[in-house]
Amino acid sequence: MTSYERVKTTIQHKEPDRVPVFASFTSEMSERLRDELNVGSEDLGVRLGNDMIQVSIGIETSSSYSKEPEFMCPWGITWRNIRNQFGSYSEIVRFPLAGDEEKLSRWNIPDPTKKELYEPMKRVIDQYGKKVWIAGSCRCTLFETAWYLRGMDEFMVDLLTNEDYVNTLLDKILEYPRYALSEYIDMGADMVWVGDDVATQQGMMISPELWRKYFKPRYACLFKEFKTKNPDIIIAYHSCGNCSEIVADLIEIGLDVLHPLQPLAIDPIKVKREYGNRLTLMGGLDIQIVMPSGSPADVKAETIRLMKGCGKGGGFIIGGAHHFQKDTPIENILAFYKTVKEEGVYDKLRFEPVIPTQEALRGLEYRIREKRNKT
Repeated sequence: MTSYERVKTTIQHKEPDRVPVFASFTSEMSERLRDELNVGSEDLGVRLGNDMIQVSIGIETSSSYSKEPEFMCPWGITWRNIRNQFGSYSEIVRFPLAGDEEKLSRWNIPDPTKKELYEPMKRVIDQYGKKVWIAGSCRCTLFETAWYLRGMDEFMVDLLTNEDYVNTLLDKILEYPRYALSEYIDMGADMVWVGDDVATQQGMMISPELWRKYFKPRYACLFKEFKTKNPDIIIAYHSCGNCSEIVADLIEIGLDVLHPLQPLAIDPIKVKREYGNRLTLMGGLDIQIVMPSGSPADVKAETIRLMKGCGKGGGFIIGGAHHFQKDTPIENILAFYKTVKEEGVYDKLRFEPVIPTQEALRGLEYRIREKRNKT
């Protein structure tokens, strides 16, 4: 099977030749991998074994808009680049809509019609179309964009006390993903990818009732428009943390793929058992314990456990529960891809009861600490 066929088959809830894989990397990790593995301009993930390519647009790309110490992105948000012993990241230092509510009447989304925004997707489709599954992503779609603009504290208060303001803000924001992802569909993308981090490891950041009031109807509108434009388009949603309280709602409005199934927050195997016939799962591999601190043998064992627990009947794309970070040993990344390629073949997989995810990870964490204490 080609990568495209493999992903398409699993999303149809059929078993392909092997479990499909998609992992992503921080920019620092990408640079390390390219240098050490001598990877040129080709897509790094595909070179390593990914069956899918992600092309991103919109506010999702704003945090990496510039390498200057401090910069303003096209959305009017001021970011600061920060580096510490664990790597580099960016954080918001000024919110353009903070304070005076009248600012909203003078603020508009960046122009999503600029042709140059769609050149990366065109290049990917020209090179990989119908060979590799292609996803067009406009994540941080609503909730995150709103608080990036307004400030977390103020937007959280707005949700409870300022309904008209929130509706006006979200309706303005909505126009960007509506246009951009519709353009990706017209260009030939296989999947469009939306989402917001609406949960912590313990549970939702806002109540399910508030999510259903403000966000569910707008996502339902987007999903309907995308499916009307192309009934075969696949829709993915991203949220880190434990978003289990809204999974059924997302399925109800037409979601096809849920990502990333952060295993210390939400058990991928439990989600598979509950929703596996209605939802494709993507991600699931721990990046908090297994990938940075485990051995290649630990990575292999956890990868096999996930494939056994989530792979039956298709509907599973294995990958990291977020980007592989700078602190991940390269040998662990290579062990992950090697394990999927060799042990993820459906003719070899034996679907059997496996240890619950959090129990397995806590056991591994204990063994790692014991080993460190002895050395």
